[in-house]
Amino acid sequence: MRLTPLPAFEDNYIWALRAADGRAVIVDPGQSAPVLAAARQGLQPVAILLTHHHNDHIGGAADLLRQWPQLPVFAPADERITLECEKVGESDRVQLPGFDFEVLSVPGHTRSHIAFFGHGHLFCGDTLFSLGCGRMFEGTAAQMHASLQRLAALPAQTLVCCGHEYTLANAAFARHVEPTNAALQRRQQEALDMRSRSLPTVPSVLASELQCNPFLRTASPEIQRSVATRLGRPAADEIEVFAELRRWKDGFRA
Repeated sequence: MRLTPLPAFEDNYIWALRAADGRAVIVDPGQSAPVLAAARQGLQPVAILLTHHHNDHIGGAADLLRQWPQLPVFAPADERITLECEKVGESDRVQLPGFDFEVLSVPGHTRSHIAFFGHGHLFCGDTLFSLGCGRMFEGTAAQMHASLQRLAALPAQTLVCCGHEYTLANAAFARHVEPTNAALQRRQQEALDMRSRSLPTVPSVLASELQCNPFLRTASPEIQRSVATRLGRPAADEIEVFAELRRWKDGFRA
C-alpha cells in the first residue's frame, strides 16, 4: 500500500491509500481538486471514507461523486451528512477488494466521529493529531479521553493519519507542558526540519505519539505536576488532567 497526503485548504490533508494497481481509498476529501489532480496522474478512487461531518472533511465528496457516480461512500451515522452513503459505526468493517478497515467510534471532537483502522494505518480525522488532539466541539472530556486511550491501545507501529498539519503548533504547547521530555524535543526538531523542506510531518508513528503527545500522556508525573500548578491543586484523576490540558491548549499562544 502507498499512502499519499493530498494538501487541501491551508492545513488540511486528504488521504489516499493506494494499492499497487492504482486503486485507492480516499479519506476526508474536503476539496475535490486535489483528488481530481491525483486522478489525472493515475489515481483510481474506489471508495470515500468520511470521519465526521465538518465541511473541511466532506465538502469535496459531492463533486467526486459527480465524477464517479458509483463510488461508495462510508460515513458516520449523522443527519448532517446528507450524501448518499453507507452509515457505519463501532465494530463495523469496510471491506472492498484489496482493502479492509475496522470502524472505531471515537466521539469527542464531534458526537458521531469515527476512525478507520486497517493495513497499519489509522485514519482518525480530528480526534488525534501529531502531538495534539482535536477540540471538543460536541463531546465531553471523559468521552474524548476515552477515545484517545482507545487509539493509544492500537499497535505501536500504527501510522497516525490525521486531518491537519498542526505538528509545530502542537509541539510548542507540548514542550511548555512537559519541558524535559527528550523524545518530544527530538520530534519537534524533526518536524521543524520537515516543514523547512515543505514536507508533511504526518503520518506519525503511534509509538512516537505515546512518547511525546501530552494528550496521550495524562499519567506522566511531569504533566500532572504542570496541570496541578495551573489548577492550584492536584487533579482528581486523568480525565481532569486531560480536561485541563485541553482548556489550556485552547487558549495557548506560543
